Amino acid sequence: MSSNFSQSLSQQLEPIAAWFRSFELPELIVHWGHPLMMAIVIFVMGSFVGMTGWRGRSLMEPKEAAKSRLDHRKIAPLMFLFIILGAVGGVLSLVMHQKPILESPHFWTGAASIGLLGGNAAIAATNFGKNNPMLRTTHAYVGSAALCLLFLHALLGLKLGLAI
Repeated sequence: MSSNFSQSLSQQLEPIAAWFRSFELPELIVHWGHPLMMAIVIFVMGSFVGMTGWRGRSLMEPKEAAKSRLDHRKIAPLMFLFIILGAVGGVLSLVMHQKPILESPHFWTGAASIGLLGGNAAIAATNFGKNNPMLRTTHAYVGSAALCLLFLHALLGLKLGLAI
């Protein structure tokens, strides 16, 4: 991505970042608020979503499998929403710190994760192509890949946070 585009985006977001800076929040919150909230989303919600999704596929007891699938359907959309909101917060955090955006591996793993999760949401929204087993399997593996990528994203975010 072009450095000019990154700078232009930072300039467009600067008024919002300045508004947040005007609250004069403690540096600890400004610096580590986004990582802490997103760690909860990724590790707690993400693990729950992944576990319930796979349990729903693998349990032999129909009632338990149905409960796992229902739990997955309840939490997965919220997790996706929080990931998107967290991405916005992360970009604003970089602007607040006057650091370049769109340039770190942390940004790109987040963007790729959102793409994978969005594709997975689209598969689910079609009712898996009217319950197509291949699409259900694709959904399971793409979701697992997205979760693994989010774990890597968290590690890259920690590295970025320690460097700022």
